[in-house]
Amino acid sequence: MTTKQRFIFSAIVSAPMLIEMVTRPLLGIGLPGHAWTMFLLTTAVMAVAAWPFIRTAWAAFKNHSANMDTLIAIGTSTAYVYSIYAMLNHRPVFFEVAAFVITFILLGQVLEETMKGRANSAIEKLLGLQAKDAEVMRRGKLVRVPLSEVVVGDILRVKPGQKIAVDGVITEGSSTIDEAVVTGESMPVTKKAGDGVIGSTINKTGTFMFKATKVGSDTLLAQIVDMVKRAQVSRAPIQKTVDKISHIFVPVVLIVAVLTFVVWSVVFGADIVAALMYAVAVLIIACPCALGLATPTALMVGTGRGAKLGILIKSGEVLEAANDIQTVVFDKTGTITLGKPVVTDVVGDKKTVLELAAALEHSSEHPLAAAILEKAESLGIKAKAVTKFTAIEGKGVTALVAGKQAFIGNTKLLDTNLDTKLEKEMQRLQDEAKTVVIVGSDNKAVGLIAIQDAPKETSAAAIAALKKRGLRTVMITGDNERVARAIADHVGIDEVIAEVLPSDKADHVKSLQQHGKVAFVGDGINDAPALAAANLGIAMGSGTDIAIESGGIVLVKSNLQDVVTSLALSQKTFGRIKINLFWAFIYNVIGIPIAAGMFVWAGLTLSPELAGLAMAFSSVSVVISSLLLSRTRLTPRHIT
Repeated sequence: MTTKQRFIFSAIVSAPMLIEMVTRPLLGIGLPGHAWTMFLLTTAVMAVAAWPFIRTAWAAFKNHSANMDTLIAIGTSTAYVYSIYAMLNHRPVFFEVAAFVITFILLGQVLEETMKGRANSAIEKLLGLQAKDAEVMRRGKLVRVPLSEVVVGDILRVKPGQKIAVDGVITEGSSTIDEAVVTGESMPVTKKAGDGVIGSTINKTGTFMFKATKVGSDTLLAQIVDMVKRAQVSRAPIQKTVDKISHIFVPVVLIVAVLTFVVWSVVFGADIVAALMYAVAVLIIACPCALGLATPTALMVGTGRGAKLGILIKSGEVLEAANDIQTVVFDKTGTITLGKPVVTDVVGDKKTVLELAAALEHSSEHPLAAAILEKAESLGIKAKAVTKFTAIEGKGVTALVAGKQAFIGNTKLLDTNLDTKLEKEMQRLQDEAKTVVIVGSDNKAVGLIAIQDAPKETSAAAIAALKKRGLRTVMITGDNERVARAIADHVGIDEVIAEVLPSDKADHVKSLQQHGKVAFVGDGINDAPALAAANLGIAMGSGTDIAIESGGIVLVKSNLQDVVTSLALSQKTFGRIKINLFWAFIYNVIGIPIAAGMFVWAGLTLSPELAGLAMAFSSVSVVISSLLLSRTRLTPRHIT
């Protein structure tokens, strides 16, 4: 039976005893058969609704341990067994105590499951976004097939208003696409041939064709769902402490219950029934259900909300790591800047310089190479064939072009200094925040190419928001000091570490960790070692390139504002876990002494039935506390 079915059964069977509790004192009317009828009803509750508690408690006992079900099982079984003894000896019975406690506990669990279902709705909504079928080109004709039949390489057509079935690249046509369901971005994005599209997003205007690149579990949506699921079942390190406390707590409560019975019956001379009810109330009120819910419910809500915003938090450990970050370190290219450099200036004979540069960069994978090749192509300059191509890390590339040793890169490639004119031009361009490469032949510079990668529109505002939170900001880049400082000044970065080889970024992160915990923000590809070395890795995702394992947090949008939002969400989620744990402990700290009768002199007592109700609602209150995370303000202007 499900928890809900057990609750309904218990509530229906217990109802007659509740009616008797009201009618007998007021009207003198009770159940036919009184004690025997109550025995039969309570036996049904214990056999059906309470049995899972008893079974779990017995399994724990056989393994020499105790858990929250142990307290429920012992408390209700004690009331039940005593009532059988009392019934046979014509004494007052307390069958309703066992029945009502089980009913109230199950009520609390039903409410918990309902609220946890609401908290987990993010995954269900994401799964519901998938298209059911797609229009695919097969044998020269467009046919509609189920989503499961779409394979990588298929050409698909999408009309306005339709969902894009899988991830892919547009081959023909253009449109605006609503990507809010995946990235959280409210404004539609314009897409044309060559641009990537994301499965489950909505085509708004034009009709286009695209080639499927990722299907099934490889799509962005599937990866988001997988990440959220893993995060929601993960455990924050603080939960280990809670587990240790719970393992000690349950045996301690059992001892307190026994002491309560002994003190009341022996020291104060109370009758056995009163002493027993105090002991049972202690067992019931102390059930640490709320402690078990404090962490997972907050994780569910926090990670679910993050998924809706395009922020994927991978685990509970990440939440705890984000709680006390002191320094945020950024990669420059593609993180602070757009990551699409363009050639802005050519110094020297344009044709000669670009011919050499295009030839050399044709075999290069460096981000600046694409900008040079694009510029050369726009001017109709074709790259010549090269031989003996060599890429030198942190310096540039060399090769034989038309039989001469040519090069393109920084000053480290030159054995001699630049002439005065080129030196002045280089300094001028670098002062304008442009990256300058030297192009030459036979160890003599023939010209310069200036390339600029402009900062993103959101970078300055995001850096300002981080600094407002009291965080130190640092930029690490392989670019030269002058260009790096110009970019940093433009966006407000505190410190610059320039001319760093990709392999050395992780070492700089470790050095910064000597002054406090560090978060590193990068693109998750070249920055993987630094992301892994940092206390918190935040990987900037872009469309279908979401499969980044190095980062603890993945941002679907390449928007630095999401760095601020992700830190705020992580810190608020972890803060909510601590609030939940506080209230869970407070319930027990206040409830146990009252249940034990320590305040009976003030007329303050707690019957086992009320203890069960209080315990149930302590769990519900923790779940409600977690659900409030979904209403917390996270936008940068609200963060202090």
